[in-house]
Amino acid sequence: MAPILCSSMPEIKAGHIDDIQELRRARPTMVPERYIRDNSERPTRARLPDSLQIPIIDMSKMIRESDVQFHHELAKLATACEEWGFFQVINHGIDTHKLEDMEEVAREFFDLPLEEKEKYPMKPGTIQGYGHAFVFSEEQKLDWCNMLALGVEPPFIRDPKLWPTNPSHFSETLDKYSVEIRKLCHMLLRLIARSLRRVDENVFNDMFGTAVQAMRMNYYPPCPRPDLVLGLSPHSDGSALTVLQQEADTVGLQILKDGAWVPVHPIQNALVINIGDTIEVLTNGKYKSVEHRAITNKKKDRLSLVTFYAPSYDVELGPLPEFVDENRPCMYRKYNHGDYSRHYVTNRLQGKKTLEFAKIAGEL
Repeated sequence: MAPILCSSMPEIKAGHIDDIQELRRARPTMVPERYIRDNSERPTRARLPDSLQIPIIDMSKMIRESDVQFHHELAKLATACEEWGFFQVINHGIDTHKLEDMEEVAREFFDLPLEEKEKYPMKPGTIQGYGHAFVFSEEQKLDWCNMLALGVEPPFIRDPKLWPTNPSHFSETLDKYSVEIRKLCHMLLRLIARSLRRVDENVFNDMFGTAVQAMRMNYYPPCPRPDLVLGLSPHSDGSALTVLQQEADTVGLQILKDGAWVPVHPIQNALVINIGDTIEVLTNGKYKSVEHRAITNKKKDRLSLVTFYAPSYDVELGPLPEFVDENRPCMYRKYNHGDYSRHYVTNRLQGKKTLEFAKIAGEL
């Protein structure tokens, strides 16, 4: 493919070319070749019916288990997990000020000069710090995105050197936010277990031990040719649950549903939840993780805040016996979650390819 470059684009200093914000500030009218996707990977503008939306779960209806609306909402949750792998939660109980504060402090960080952000570098082969994750070769196409990724819980996964001290209230804000997200994940796992009907409601929370929690902030600057690039490559998540906070005025997330990329339209103060590979394995494929990606916008930037919630690294995982029978034979082998996590972060984002690590031969 011939390079699509802007001949009038100002020179970017060596080492800065992969920082999308710096590239954008140079005001290119076209896109450097390393970001341009092959035709088969480029975002398409298929016309989908407006009714094709991920389910919405109202958490305020799931307080009293004796109420009819509890069971109605639980049935909606089961359908969301089985048929979509994604849903939005409203009335989730997290103070909107905490959501707004986290969004504000993340934007403050991304608005800093590059020299300040580079104090927290994401080193090759790692996924903590500022930069590009999941890049393993010079030939690999890059996502139109900059990230700040941090381990949150348990304390030993934190790297204090990578937690920004500018803005000054960054760490305090992230800690308060993460406590609330952790409570939500604990509640959701209990409800998801209830929706399965075959297991105790505490099966996941008890099994996961001291759950691992990490956060990634994604910043997508405007792109002069959004039809040529991806903000984030298609992938499923290696977590049990993923919680996404996205701005309400820009659509960027798409999920793969029945062979089509379906946009997820944000709802003010809602949170998007998706099933990760861990839940797929534990339910022997009844609840599946789903490929998703991010696209870019020509005029607007976009910020997303993503929390990954997963079992402790020492937990052994495999399909629960309640989900294995003659009609649904065991699809996944038993494995150590720490081993899977290492496998996940040392491979490119390529759809659900990473989950082949856990599949039994013949089930690929």
